[in-house]
Amino acid sequence: SQVSFEEESQTAPAVGHWKPLMPSKGSKEESESGCQDAGGVHEAQCTEQLNVSRLRSSSVEIREKGSEFLRDELHKAQKELKLKDKECEKLSKVREQLEQELEELTASLFEEAHKMVREANTKQAAAEKQLREAWGKIDMLQAEVTALKTLVITSTPSSPNRELHPQLQSPSKAGFRKGHGRNKSTSSAVVSAASQGVAPEPISRECKEVDSILFAEFQAWKESPTLDKSCSFLDRIYREDVGPCLDFTKQELSELVRVAVEQNTLTIEPVASQTVPVGKVAAEECGSPKKCALSGLSRTCKHRIMLGDSGNYYYISPSCRARITAVCNFFTYIRYIQQGLVRQDVELMYWEVMRLRREMSLAKLGFYPSEM
Repeated sequence: SQVSFEEESQTAPAVGHWKPLMPSKGSKEESESGCQDAGGVHEAQCTEQLNVSRLRSSSVEIREKGSEFLRDELHKAQKELKLKDKECEKLSKVREQLEQELEELTASLFEEAHKMVREANTKQAAAEKQLREAWGKIDMLQAEVTALKTLVITSTPSSPNRELHPQLQSPSKAGFRKGHGRNKSTSSAVVSAASQGVAPEPISRECKEVDSILFAEFQAWKESPTLDKSCSFLDRIYREDVGPCLDFTKQELSELVRVAVEQNTLTIEPVASQTVPVGKVAAEECGSPKKCALSGLSRTCKHRIMLGDSGNYYYISPSCRARITAVCNFFTYIRYIQQGLVRQDVELMYWEVMRLRREMSLAKLGFYPSEM
């Protein structure tokens, strides 16, 4: 509207009256009437200019108010933007704090898990040591009991054993052995048993020495642990331990067992006593509680295995279970190392791997605990 008013003011024709320099006498009345007309036009022009000036002032006022309104809105938008920036900054700080706490919590949990594993290994080693000592003591006591039984059997009324009856000895010998008869009898029983070939087995102390080639292969594998059989460490163990340990008479089933062990999908469960499966499951099961599915021999099978989620069960003998369990224990430990769950010295890890290899070697030779 302001532009249209300005255009109208610029394009409005100028209204005026030409006055003669020397008005004639005959035109006196005309000049008077012309002056009157000029005065009316001048008043109209002034009124129009006044209206135009009012419109201009009103448009300027509207423009100023509009600019003030826009400035106010701009200030409000800037304030809101600053508040948004502060909120974003607070949220980013909260997120960083939560991420840091989560990392610390994860690290503490893993450290606690490693600590529990170390404590369990230490307790297991101590328990095994106590068990070996207990077996040694039991062997000694059994040898003493055997010797005492031998002495009692050989002592008769007609020919009594003077070691068991010190009162039959001479007074000098009896006085000399006073207070030590029982201990001496026991030692004599042990000596007598030893003379008859019954002697307690000596407790041998195990010695260990690191093989440089095997240790170097394990160290190279430990730098970047993997389950790929192409590395020298696992290739040797597959050739020397895993392969022979899982090499059963039934070759096809042996290959399936090996794949299930590698993929960690094999399940071993005890066979319920006096429970015979019926229906479809009984048709799918291989072997029987009296026949091993892996060796094909007639054995008492106390356990059965399932490969993956197939639902097929195979009865296995205690020897086959010991061989499979030894291989599973080895793979479980190296998986823990690969996942970073074992934080021990490299040499301790190496000896644990060697212990697991020894169990596989014993199992493939037919040795297994009696409780299996």
